[in-house]
Amino acid sequence: MEKTDTPPNRKRADGQVTGLAGEFFVAAELLKRGLQTSLTFGNAKAIDLLAFNPRTERSFTVQVKAIRRKNVFPIAHAKVNPLHTYVFVILNDPGQAVQYFIVPGDTLAKEPERFVARWFMDQKFPGINWRVLQEQGFADAWQVFDAPLLATSIDGHCAS
Repeated sequence: MEKTDTPPNRKRADGQVTGLAGEFFVAAELLKRGLQTSLTFGNAKAIDLLAFNPRTERSFTVQVKAIRRKNVFPIAHAKVNPLHTYVFVILNDPGQAVQYFIVPGDTLAKEPERFVARWFMDQKFPGINWRVLQEQGFADAWQVFDAPLLATSIDGHCAS
């Protein structure tokens, strides 16, 4: 067998496995933080997790976006649901800590310029770079799940 100096071809990671791993990591973190959490296992197309915070009596629909290494999270501004909470996950290599970035859907929907709109709103390959999430202060922002639900009146305006 002849030895060569070229590295072996790295097999591309299975996107479905990456996504599922991200969902399990987020579910574990939410459970650890006292939220009742359930995975939908693809039964609800746009929702990965359902979570309920018994302290605030608030429910959350959670969309998880996972990547294996620091890169760009594929997400299109046009597909963001302002009522969901988005958790971006960098799995990293085994033995390295998983990284989380938590962003309310209404922030993603209403403030695309915070996420470098030229990429986030791109028609061909939309996404958000992990560095932008870090710089904007979304790293480990688990307090999003502790926020109380704002009371609204029947016409949809905040009640005081």
